[in-house]
Amino acid sequence: MKFQKLLLLLFCSATIFAQMDQSLLNDINSIEGKVIDWRHYFHENPELSNREFNTGKKIAEHLKNLGFDVTENVAHTGVVGILKGDFPGKVIALRADIDALPVTERNDLPFKSKVTTTFLGQETGVMHACGHDTHIAILMGVAEVLSKHKYLLHGTVKFIFQPAEEGPPPGEEAGASLMIKEGVLKNPDVDAIFGLHIGSGTPVGTINYKPGGTMAAVEQFTVNVKGKQTHGSRPWGGVDPIYISAKIIDGFQSIISRESDLTNEAAVITVGKITSGVRFNIIPESAELVGTVRTLDSDMREKIIRRMNEMSRDIAAAYGGTATITWQSNTVITFNDLELTEQMLPSLEAVAGKDNVHLVKATTGGEDFSYFQEVVPGFYFFLGGMTPGNKESFPHHTPDFLIDDSSMLLGVKVFCQLTLDYLNKTN
Repeated sequence: MKFQKLLLLLFCSATIFAQMDQSLLNDINSIEGKVIDWRHYFHENPELSNREFNTGKKIAEHLKNLGFDVTENVAHTGVVGILKGDFPGKVIALRADIDALPVTERNDLPFKSKVTTTFLGQETGVMHACGHDTHIAILMGVAEVLSKHKYLLHGTVKFIFQPAEEGPPPGEEAGASLMIKEGVLKNPDVDAIFGLHIGSGTPVGTINYKPGGTMAAVEQFTVNVKGKQTHGSRPWGGVDPIYISAKIIDGFQSIISRESDLTNEAAVITVGKITSGVRFNIIPESAELVGTVRTLDSDMREKIIRRMNEMSRDIAAAYGGTATITWQSNTVITFNDLELTEQMLPSLEAVAGKDNVHLVKATTGGEDFSYFQEVVPGFYFFLGGMTPGNKESFPHHTPDFLIDDSSMLLGVKVFCQLTLDYLNKTN
């Protein structure tokens, strides 16, 4: 049978190729129920970054059952599976992120997460509030389908299930950068990598993409403001770090509104956490601001960071206090290789239909898939996940976040098409 398939692949007419494509499509369509079941399982049993122990075990078990060469505990909890095609060729990597978020789910789904934990000292629920459960299920489906069609593969497929895309707990290494450090793009060496992200605000059946800079570089900053403690009734007796913090926050926004050329690229500064004080009538000694900077241009990034350093220091000094700012880089710019994007666009259109594939502007969200793209050419695109007919969607990272199960089959189809087209057209 294998020899017969080889003869077909080498010598058959276009009509036979269409029949073989139909065989593949039949297997894709038949796996939708499994993909939905996997998604429900992972949604109901979410695990936080660097703690995806059971998630990794279930993924590894699936890949082993398919006969893959499987490596577990990559970058703590990640899983890598290798599928060798029947013919030699290049190596393609497909990536899915697997971690959940410290968000308490607020909906009536029958597979709603009821998991709770303590995160940074606070009691919270755990939820797949960014769609990573669908990413896992899609890639598991692709693995099963392609394992049945190795005779179509001129090369090797590396399945990367990556932990901690949302970032590790303080003091820990994780995510794409750690996987790279541990050699995930080596042995065999990856020639190109592909990834997708489901979108709650994009209709099911559609795909969005952008060549070049697609998602932002993400920095996390912490500003420590020092003042002088005093009674709340006598502010003149001390230096108020809360007041200084307010001035610093206001000043940061002027960097965006008055100093950044937003006709070039978008940029965002957000303070997401303020910690200070213990009592209503005490002006405290210190305050801490924690936030994020999002940039899509390296020169803008450098200027914004420099100005934030200067501004926090100088504003604090102007009011009699001091301020120091520390930085942590979470992701670099998610940059879709221009040649690879152009090469693979027909694959998206062949599966979704040309009218359903849309060129979009960059987003200020971040994605550590970007670290893979620094090493090998990569293409990252967006898959619609909003229920058909819905006019309102719930944002990612929120308690009401919702993805329609019917969205995932297109993801399986697209990954399969990209894999076959890349391996069979570039060898």
